[in-house]
Amino acid sequence: MRCIILGFGRVGRPTAQRMQDAGHDVTVIENDDGKFEAIRKRGLTLVEGDGSDEAVLERADLATADAVAALTDDLDTNLAACSAASEAGCRTVLRISQEISDADYERYSGQVDEVIYPERVGAAAAKTALLGGDFNVISSLTEELSIASVSVPEGAPVVGERVVNVDLPGETRIYAHGREGEDMSVPLPQTRFEPGDSVAVMVDSSMLQDVRATIRGL
Repeated sequence: MRCIILGFGRVGRPTAQRMQDAGHDVTVIENDDGKFEAIRKRGLTLVEGDGSDEAVLERADLATADAVAALTDDLDTNLAACSAASEAGCRTVLRISQEISDADYERYSGQVDEVIYPERVGAAAAKTALLGGDFNVISSLTEELSIASVSVPEGAPVVGERVVNVDLPGETRIYAHGREGEDMSVPLPQTRFEPGDSVAVMVDSSMLQDVRATIRGL
């Protein structure tokens, strides 16, 4: 796959690296000259400039791209790039890095193929579609952080609660959810837990059991 990634920050950098490590052809659009050297050292193709500028997208050879991930901090830039990418027939991934209403979320979701929200777990969501399990560590992001999945049993304290509103220990964040027998995806703001659901979380490894107890009530 040939992909274009806008932004080499907290979300763009690990996403670009993971896609490159998986053997994909990655072009990064970045306007911060302080990040140019890191991009080149990684062996990624760099296009300097603003990703909302059609001329910059043209220099990144948008016409031959399979997918565009707009992962900057600026929503307007991301929307503009996704709009151009969609017209070019690319798969589009939009990062939202600010609080928005349910109506806005639905509107943006209708304009792109995938929305990455919340931004703190965007890199993992951009790269991974998880299947559920009881409570399994799927992968380690750093020495402290892991991605884990947990199933929701009948009578669990979270049943009936909105997925995005569940208060988990520490800095744990939910980034994917799925109904029983279905693949996981980023949950919509109005999605509520039901028995048999599975949820993926990014969690400090030392708090895995606390998170399990909060979700399952065991």
